[in-house]
Amino acid sequence: MNYTEYIPSQALRPYVKCYYIFDSGTDAVYEDRAFATGCIEMMFNLGTGSWEASSDGIFKPTPAIELWGQVIEPLSFRSLGRNTMLGIRFYPHTAAIFLDAEVGLFNNSVSSLADVGGKPVVALHSMLRDTPSINEQINLVESFLTARLLKAVKRTGKTNMIGQVINELKQEDFFDNIVNVAGRYGMTSRYLQKLFIQHTGIGPKLYQKINRFQNSLLLVAKGNASLTSIAYECGYFDQSHFIRDFKFFTGITPSASNAAGSSAILASPNK
Repeated sequence: MNYTEYIPSQALRPYVKCYYIFDSGTDAVYEDRAFATGCIEMMFNLGTGSWEASSDGIFKPTPAIELWGQVIEPLSFRSLGRNTMLGIRFYPHTAAIFLDAEVGLFNNSVSSLADVGGKPVVALHSMLRDTPSINEQINLVESFLTARLLKAVKRTGKTNMIGQVINELKQEDFFDNIVNVAGRYGMTSRYLQKLFIQHTGIGPKLYQKINRFQNSLLLVAKGNASLTSIAYECGYFDQSHFIRDFKFFTGITPSASNAAGSSAILASPNK
């Protein structure tokens, strides 16, 4: 599989982490697993093959226009035939502004973006399939997202505020609690929790846990550090705590992981 990322325009950069092309290139079956990233993604299949996904050992075909919600449990997927997936990776808090739905409803699933976005999304997919140039395809996607953003401009204030909270949660020296964080923004912790879930589909504590896991996953993939040093570098209490979290998100222990070069590393928002 070939994977390439593209930087969004300046106007959309606060909302879109990247665009990417995931190209199978051959008819050979490609199988891998996706882990929690904290991000929500949209994918358009522009190839002639099909994709399947499974969270329970049973693979099922995915829609031609996919909406990947928050992946919390490991999610297996495979490519059958020649596929070219054009993806949009949003920041943890920004996908909600482009969707007229509760993002938490899509957790741990690959849903039909056509069902959520309706005719405009279907029309975009058709235009993308008729456009051979990746630069032109990205221009089409950007025009679509810009139009959606303009309609939701009144909601960007809260979106940006949640982004600031996320930046706090990601700091290595963050040891505060959600009550104090909420107080700095002039709201109750309960209301901040509600806003956070509305924008990301998950709570602040789970987001912190996912971000810490992603940092550890990258270090495990490098293969040049002990589990103890990874645990302390990523802010775990001890090695057993690190191993328990790693197994929760991947289904395997760090020592059994073969993440180097996998799609999970290529797609990591923390790389």
